[in-house]
Amino acid sequence: MMLIRPIEKNDIDALYTMAENAGVGFTSLPADRQLLKDKMAAAEKAFNSDDNNESNQSYLFVLEDTENQAIAGVCGIESALGLDSPWYNYRLGTLVHASPSLKVYGQSKTLSLSNDHTGYSELCTLFLSQDYRHSKNGSLLSKSRFMFMANFPNRFHQRVIAEMRGVSDDEGNSPFWNGLGAHFFSMPFAQADNLSGLGNKSFIAELMPKLPIYIDLLSPSVQAVIGQVHENTLPALKMLENEGFQNLGYVDIFDGGPTIEADVRHIRAINQNKIYPVCIGQPSSTHLQIVSNTGCTSYRCTLANADKLPSGELLIDAKTAKALNLKTGDLIRSVSLSSTSLS
Repeated sequence: MMLIRPIEKNDIDALYTMAENAGVGFTSLPADRQLLKDKMAAAEKAFNSDDNNESNQSYLFVLEDTENQAIAGVCGIESALGLDSPWYNYRLGTLVHASPSLKVYGQSKTLSLSNDHTGYSELCTLFLSQDYRHSKNGSLLSKSRFMFMANFPNRFHQRVIAEMRGVSDDEGNSPFWNGLGAHFFSMPFAQADNLSGLGNKSFIAELMPKLPIYIDLLSPSVQAVIGQVHENTLPALKMLENEGFQNLGYVDIFDGGPTIEADVRHIRAINQNKIYPVCIGQPSSTHLQIVSNTGCTSYRCTLANADKLPSGELLIDAKTAKALNLKTGDLIRSVSLSSTSLS
């Protein structure tokens, strides 16, 4: 069975291996063992914290293959961006230049440094090992975070964003960085990206241009990748768009990948999920549900077939109940894996 749970100290080796496999451009999962340990400690603190979002809390979950006792993936949520250190991205805008006397009118697309998402929550650190990229594992890994957010709405902002990885090649070369950022930072993309992942973001404000950047002045190869995603990230983008996320014109300052966002109340897996008392038996439905318990440190989430009973209970099998640490009468949260509602 594939099971989502909070990360634990014993997961460090698996997490480090995934960080190495993620490669350059995966800012929130740097291949630095001590930093990963720090992130795990921060996650443990978050799961044990009070139910509020007055400061940023970092939640990390893993996808565990319980039969093989292997960690297949990781995902995270940041509860409130920019409260501990500034949060930066570029906002796409338009400047109009006009001269009525000369009958000249023109529009120029621009990039402006922005802190607009300060305080927002963020979906982050999504990585699924290559051998497990099948059988809806990616959907479970990504959407399980919505079930946790539904359990604890006071821990998160009403708006949530997700940074999508931008275009880069197998060696980690980013056309956006090479054509723009490198002129101001005088360092390779991998180094700047690593510094940001280590939490050293002050250099961004110190070195980035404060005035709007005219996109027309950038080379065609740079313009072509603004707002575009890495080919491996396209499935994750489509999945979040189907859940209600939109591109409102923000891109990453390093690789130019899009930042998409949504109102939590409009995210399908949050506004359509329901809580039921548990009934244990053998469901007849073959329609997959995302099901979770309602715990925090004890949070568990998986995919399962389930039947809504006339009594108002949700019928799940004994294996699922055991995996979620649930017994008859306990509460279970459930939502359809797809946009089709549970009947």
